[in-house]
Amino acid sequence: MGKEECKTMLDALNKVTACYRHLVIALGSTSDSQNLREELKRTRKKAQELAVANRTKLTSLLKDKTISKEDRAEYERLWVLFSSSMELLEVDMKRSLEIGQDFPLKVPTRHLIQTGMTGSTTTVAARAMSVQNMKYEADSNIDTADLRDLQSEITQVSHMMEEMEMKVQVAPWAVEAKQEAGAELKSNMSVGNSSVGVISICEEEPKEEDGGGNRDAGFASICAVLVFFVIVIVALVLGYLVINMS
Repeated sequence: MGKEECKTMLDALNKVTACYRHLVIALGSTSDSQNLREELKRTRKKAQELAVANRTKLTSLLKDKTISKEDRAEYERLWVLFSSSMELLEVDMKRSLEIGQDFPLKVPTRHLIQTGMTGSTTTVAARAMSVQNMKYEADSNIDTADLRDLQSEITQVSHMMEEMEMKVQVAPWAVEAKQEAGAELKSNMSVGNSSVGVISICEEEPKEEDGGGNRDAGFASICAVLVFFVIVIVALVLGYLVINMS
């Protein structure tokens, strides 16, 4: 029960951090707006709430001396995934702060960049907040108060990550992955309504077609070798004739 609950909580955090990254990409572009800044604010706060819940749950489980070796290994694996998600969130928050300072909305100091992105980001923010429709508040201090809050929250996230390392010492290199790298990209995967999008790739070609391709490649190699030998023989004959004529 504990493992399934942890996986559900971690999945929720990953989805919100992915939505936050999607929103950060639109900062400083022609899609930037006060609504986007408010969406970023709400999404990062949601991510921090989920991060605290994940940290509390995993910390208590990893400190439990009565859990089995198999369960501990699984919790350590989830802890590494959680730490990676937190690192990505911190990076995106810092990026959001830098771009927000470079592109203030109330007193523009430079033109927004035409990146080719169009449309609203409301749908992505609504998925992150698990709501049908986003409601916005007119905040006149979006450039100052929000950036000040963001800087403070970045410090809090950094401190939380340091505390995580102090309380639970899990070496990432000692944790074994449960599947090969990129295995999730080799199978068709669709994400629900609360996700950022849908990922799907084509299945592998049938083995019969692969065998036919190998035969064609082998025949082409033989032809290339024969052509090479013919050219060498012709060159030797021409060289012999030139020597005799001189």
